Amino acid sequence: MTNERKIRVGITQGDTNGIGYEVILKTLSTPEFCELCTPVVYGSSKIMTFHRKAIEMPSFPVNNVRNGNFKEGAVNLVEVMGNEEVKVEMGQPDKQAGRAAFLALEAAVAALNNGDIDVLVTAPINKENIQSEHFTFPGHTEYLEACTGEGDKALMVLCNERLRVALVTTHLPIAQVPAAITPDAIMEKLRIFNQSLKRDYCIGKPRIAVLSLNPHSGENGLLGAEEKDVIIPTIKAAYEKERIMCFGPYAADGFFGNGMFNKFDGVLAMYHDQGLAAFKTLAMDDGVNFTAGLPVVRTSPDHGTGYDIAGKNLAHENSLRQAVYTAIDIYRNRLTWDESHANPLRKQYFERGKDNVVLDLTKDE
Repeated sequence: MTNERKIRVGITQGDTNGIGYEVILKTLSTPEFCELCTPVVYGSSKIMTFHRKAIEMPSFPVNNVRNGNFKEGAVNLVEVMGNEEVKVEMGQPDKQAGRAAFLALEAAVAALNNGDIDVLVTAPINKENIQSEHFTFPGHTEYLEACTGEGDKALMVLCNERLRVALVTTHLPIAQVPAAITPDAIMEKLRIFNQSLKRDYCIGKPRIAVLSLNPHSGENGLLGAEEKDVIIPTIKAAYEKERIMCFGPYAADGFFGNGMFNKFDGVLAMYHDQGLAAFKTLAMDDGVNFTAGLPVVRTSPDHGTGYDIAGKNLAHENSLRQAVYTAIDIYRNRLTWDESHANPLRKQYFERGKDNVVLDLTKDE
């Protein structure tokens, strides 16, 4: 971030038949919001107006962007639909809404890669409707990894002020999970999570709890061998070889039920619902989905399209609002971390039985 402008937050419209626009409108209508950042919505002014009228919200100023001329301290909207007409049918899943969601995502990711926006916040999509020859991914996380990762691997992290839950496997059928729980997969996620906790959350020595795969942590092999054969050896290797402060494995029910999560900076779950069912129970109103491990910052609310309440003025915007705040915080944290680690001093140490040279760091070598 420079002193010349506020952080630019790109926001995609998501599925146009869901609650995406409702939570976007409710978030952006607060006058003081634009004092914090410059929001840039990737979507359609017609569809936005349709949703605003459906919930009987008063209009507010929106700058329709032409040629990338964003208005600082104001709500901006980039038209992504071109000449395509999309009929909004509240609460109805259809391919048109999926197409609209993809066009917004594609344009926003291009702007993120070009540096036109600083962070990205995505409104919910329908993972089935968005599928096409251009989008063949299980969800946002995998798409962003392919389009922005530069070879880096993404890690899904659900977070709020009290809890951060990361996943070894994400959008994978339960039947395929055990085979995917390998030493390499767990170690990879531990590395990404550990670094993210340091760089993105400014935690000096993060403590990570690792959950078991099987009930009661496998009961020493009685209820499954993954803990004994895979998870425990990987936890030991992560600490002994890389000094990652990780502990476990913990049975998920007792771990969340007795509040043990409060003793850790992050929790690594083995599969999607193991971590997210507990997280959303504890943090549904302010939970945020953060894609860690990538060069770019992307967050989203932790809820779905909300077809059942679309257009009824029942959707709460707090999760989207927190997603914006989280993206801004992480962006700033990364700048601070990168600046403080740009030119580290060479590590000096003494080794027994060898001649050691003490450098005078006040003089040029």
